[in-house]
Amino acid sequence: MKKILEVMGMVCPFPLVEAKEAIKDLHSGDELEVQFDCTQGTESIPRWAAEEGHEVTEYEQVGEAAWTITIKKK
Repeated sequence: MKKILEVMGMVCPFPLVEAKEAIKDLHSGDELEVQFDCTQGTESIPRWAAEEGHEVTEYEQVGEAAWTITIKKK
């Protein structure tokens, strides 16, 4: 299963806060795609995922200041 979390326009650290909440509802092996435009999230979201043991399976810049990061839950 893949869940999409669209947090465009949210200032940091809210994209990370929302991602932490959203991944709680997923099962191991499910994916969370975070769509965001907060520059700090480009570092904080992958760092949090690694610290929690999740796998970043995709990281893509989709606009001048917009990104998607897909995280596979451990």
